[in-house]
Parts: sequence; structure tokens; C-alpha cells
Amino acid sequence: MPTPRPLAVITGASSGLGEVFARMLAQRGYNLLLTARRLDRLESLCRELESSHGVHAEPLRADLADESQIDGVARRIENEPALSLLVNNAGFGTLGFFHETDYSRQIDMVKVHVLATMRLTRAALPGMIGRRSGGIINVSSVAGFFRSAGNASYCSTKGWMNDFTEGLRLELDALGSPVAVQALCPGFTYTEFHDSMGVKRELVPNWLWMDAAFVVRESLDALASRKLFVVPGWQYKAAVLLAKLMPDWLRLKVELNSPHKRR
Repeated sequence: MPTPRPLAVITGASSGLGEVFARMLAQRGYNLLLTARRLDRLESLCRELESSHGVHAEPLRADLADESQIDGVARRIENEPALSLLVNNAGFGTLGFFHETDYSRQIDMVKVHVLATMRLTRAALPGMIGRRSGGIINVSSVAGFFRSAGNASYCSTKGWMNDFTEGLRLELDALGSPVAVQALCPGFTYTEFHDSMGVKRELVPNWLWMDAAFVVRESLDALASRKLFVVPGWQYKAAVLLAKLMPDWLRLKVELNSPHKRR
């Protein structure tokens, strides 16, 4: 019997990094289960990838700010014997000081970045560990290594994602499991992410921007070696290294004067 194609599940797949992950994984022969809120975009993307690459691509509408819908995606994942890769990519940002923001949006951010990542990872890991194969990519941000005035929840939830991924890696190593977990930590990337927030791209220097295809390629190429933190771009690698070496007083000054958003 022919070996079944590996399956990749990607959240937030209707645009941005999620869409690029879908395109690159289809090129690599993965079947796809793509989730997002915008079903029309998912359906169009699935039709295109099936036609272009001969893979099976299924759209699944889900709003990961709704815990019942998170559970629905998790149940699908638990029942997928060919699951090879989970990309927890769904996410969003807000602008404004925490005490002035819409509190419900901050709760939604925790649900999407933290609860959905945790629940879907919990659904995927037992099967992967049992099969001794597979990987999970948590799309974090270089902002997870920093803090920023006006983005308290975003930086905090991405910091949690980094810590969670590292904790999972320790547990997998303790089990002697080859399953890979990765925190992908991009900086400013050309996607719809900043446009949807109303951030003006021209306020960010050109040398800080990266192409989405470059970011995704860096992530997928690092997966086989089980690299834990993937920080694409020399400028962001340098920033993360400097942040680790800075005394707190200096890091706080840098963070206070940094651009609003780093993904």
C-alpha cells in the first residue's frame, strides 16, 4: 500500500504567514487542514492548492477566540492518524495602553495565543509521541523576548508561547522523543498583520522588514534539526542576543523607545 501523505494543520491560514505555510507545505507534498474565520478565503486557497499540487486541502472555519470552536478543531486533530505537523499561527495585535484598551479584545488575545495553542498542542502531541514523529510550530514573535509600551498583552502572550515551547521541548527530551517543537519568532514581516491594526509601514525602517516567504522557509528548514527558537533575519538575531546581555535598566530604555510592533 502507498504511504499516506503527511497532514499539516495550520491555524490562521487565510492570509499572512499561515497562507505562506500552506503554500510551501503543499509544494512539499503535505495534505492540509486549514483553519481561519474567513471561510471564503480558505475555500479559494484549498481549491488552488489542490489544483496546483495534487494534495488534499480541507477548509475548516473556526474562530479561536471561541473556546467551543477551539475544542472542535482539537477533536479533529485528535482523530487524524496522519497528522505530521501542527502550525499554531493564528494571532492578532492591538495598539494602545492596556488600561485604555477594549478589555474583551485582550481576553480574546489570550484565548487565541495561549488557550488555543495549549489546547491544540495537547490534542496533537499524544499521537505524535506514540508514532515517534511529527512537529509543532508555535508562531510567536521576537516581541516575546521584549516588552513594549502599548503592547503589554501581545508581548506577554508571545513570551508565554516561547516559555511553553521550551517546556515542551524539555518534556520531549526527557521522554527521548524525536518529535520537534519550535517557537518561530519573526520581526516585522510583510503581511496583512500590521495593516489590520492600522500601523503605517513607513514608520518602520525598511531594513527591519522581512518577506513572509523567507520567514516560513527559515522555519521549515530548521524543523528537521529540532531547532527550538527560530529568529529569522540577522537584525533580529542581534536584537535578541543584545537583549539577553543588557542590564534591566538599559533594556527598559530600549523597549520604551522601540517601534510598536515586531511581527
